[in-house]
Amino acid sequence: MPDQPHRILIVDDEPNMLHMLSSILKQAGFEPTCAEDARRALELVDDGDFDFILSDVRMPGMDGIQLVENLRSRRIDSIVILMSAYGNVGLALEAIRKGAYDYISKPFKTDEVVLTLRKAAEREKLRREVVRLKRRLLRTEGNPEIVIKSRVMRSVLETLHQIAGFDCSVLITGESGTGKELLAREAHTQSQFSHGPFVPINCGAIPGNLLETELFGHARGAFTGASNAKAGLFEEADGGTLFLDEIGAMDFSLQVKILRAIDTREIRRIGENTGRKVSVRILAATNEDLEPAMERGAFRRDLFYRLNVVHIHIPPLRERREDIVPLVEHFVSLYNRKMGRSVARITREAQDALLGYTWKGNVRELQNVVERAMILTTGDAITLESLPHDIRVSTSRIPGFTEQEETLSLKRASKELEKNFILRALNRTAGNRSQAAALLEISYPSLLQKIKDYGIT
Repeated sequence: MPDQPHRILIVDDEPNMLHMLSSILKQAGFEPTCAEDARRALELVDDGDFDFILSDVRMPGMDGIQLVENLRSRRIDSIVILMSAYGNVGLALEAIRKGAYDYISKPFKTDEVVLTLRKAAEREKLRREVVRLKRRLLRTEGNPEIVIKSRVMRSVLETLHQIAGFDCSVLITGESGTGKELLAREAHTQSQFSHGPFVPINCGAIPGNLLETELFGHARGAFTGASNAKAGLFEEADGGTLFLDEIGAMDFSLQVKILRAIDTREIRRIGENTGRKVSVRILAATNEDLEPAMERGAFRRDLFYRLNVVHIHIPPLRERREDIVPLVEHFVSLYNRKMGRSVARITREAQDALLGYTWKGNVRELQNVVERAMILTTGDAITLESLPHDIRVSTSRIPGFTEQEETLSLKRASKELEKNFILRALNRTAGNRSQAAALLEISYPSLLQKIKDYGIT
């Protein structure tokens, strides 16, 4: 996406100076707006966003330094550069102490103004990049990598990487706790939008009227309490990815605006009459089947089709038990670093209990269980006693079924039991199939055939 021209507000009580600076900066590639005094400048700032504010110091009424103080009190983060014919070191230091970026003395050469602005723009670009990288580091610190072993999840990740480079909408489905946001972040990282921000929002956690403001922003005075203009998440995600989690919880009235924003790549702040172009990739996720919602008229079919260009489904953890032990080892390593622990292993009994448990909360529940076990473990290994009671007793049930789901079908139960025993044997032998066959007391070819039949990798 080509860089947009920097918007600059020029504040000076001399009309000739305003005209001259406006012409110079327009030729230099900036988008100038003029204000004849500080009060008019504050009105313009309230109504729109400016990258720079170039202001005279000596003006009737509110001077330049007072303008800086007002801007900072309103949390306006535009870069402010002051200029004055009465410049001295003391005034320059005072201006910078109040929050100005730099100070230019009159008379000045036109190149000096342009150079100062461009240096400030480069510095601000670097600052924002550092902030973005820090935010990305903080967001990924708790779960910096996708840990998978099962064939089904390798297929999911392969599909994700195949489509990541295309500018298309993606709908990610799966139960709560399966890692939908983690996959969305991976899709963003692998895409052409990776240089931009990844902006997530849970549509089910914010009431409908507030969600619209959060997504689209609002103009000053758009409603009671809107004392300043505010950019929405679409604008914040410009050049990057907007992740709409729990999209099924979004109010029906708001869905049409989302659809229009996706189709036109244009949004309109609440209270404004003109649109703003945005370049945003949309990723959406839901833990519910949207078909019933569409049948009862609670979710728009046209929006569903627009979001569902590519559909990626994450199976629950109970359907990919091969991933359980690698995930546990990953979380143990993570909490060893965070807690300053040195837990080296998990006992066989504890592993068997974890493999035999039905994870209703999926990976999120597993992570919480491992964190709890790390806190309660006194030695260098997680034992059965470190695990919650309901997981400890899960080994007495048929693996793969909850107490409520317990099956009376011998055929189904025997298959689940056989698959689970094969997984445990492979885990105990670190994947050595010959040793696993010996533990299971079956032939090596027979084990290979069963591994193939059950889709174990």
